[in-house]
Amino acid sequence: MREMDTIQVPRHVLDIPLDAEGTLVCRPNRFLAIVDIATPFGPKCEKVHIHDPGRLTDILYPGNRLLLRKASGKNRKTEWDIIAGKAGNDFVLTHSGYHRQISMWVLDNNIIERLANIEKILPEQVLGESRLDYLLESAGHRTWIEVKGCTFAENGMAMFPDAPTIRGRRHVEELIKAVQAGDRAMMIILVFRQEAQCFTAHEKIDPDFAAAFKRALEEEVQVHPLLFAFVKNDTFGAIYYLRELPLCK
Repeated sequence: MREMDTIQVPRHVLDIPLDAEGTLVCRPNRFLAIVDIATPFGPKCEKVHIHDPGRLTDILYPGNRLLLRKASGKNRKTEWDIIAGKAGNDFVLTHSGYHRQISMWVLDNNIIERLANIEKILPEQVLGESRLDYLLESAGHRTWIEVKGCTFAENGMAMFPDAPTIRGRRHVEELIKAVQAGDRAMMIILVFRQEAQCFTAHEKIDPDFAAAFKRALEEEVQVHPLLFAFVKNDTFGAIYYLRELPLCK
């Protein structure tokens, strides 16, 4: 972790087992990569699953260093998952399958003060035409929460999304409707770029999402960008919570 992050003591969140390192050869499609696995199984090229809907263009490019985990499953077409990729001096978590565990840690550890008195956590609840990540109940209030993972940063700004997302925009619109109906609503942004100093919607990539995000702020949907670090150890990668980021001005 960077020296500047030691001002606030990092808090351990999660350990993710790692089985190999490799370099990206190519990316035939959105969810498939060909990786030259270097240690300890290589060198050999393998098909590897990409568990993230984004473009990840500044992480998944030929020659970049990746961290992998061996996978198993009856219906899988690949035997490996990409867990993280190198971006500058840091590794960035690129496996969105861990977002649920990380966000549950956030809720369980009272990272967001306004959620400190939760009485009930209901995952995967339907709101309108969407399924949102959480519905929280406390003291007679309902809070709808959608979690997004952010893996892109530029000039110190973490930005979401890194690919157009109709589904993501719809989630934001449902949060707006929840507030208008008298409930509370919140977006939790899991930011995995340690160099980020603030968070904003990525207007160039998805102007419709950015417009919905702006409306959400105006309607008092709460937004909490939380900064995390991925630290590689010998056989696992450790996720640490660093701090909450402000919104970019």
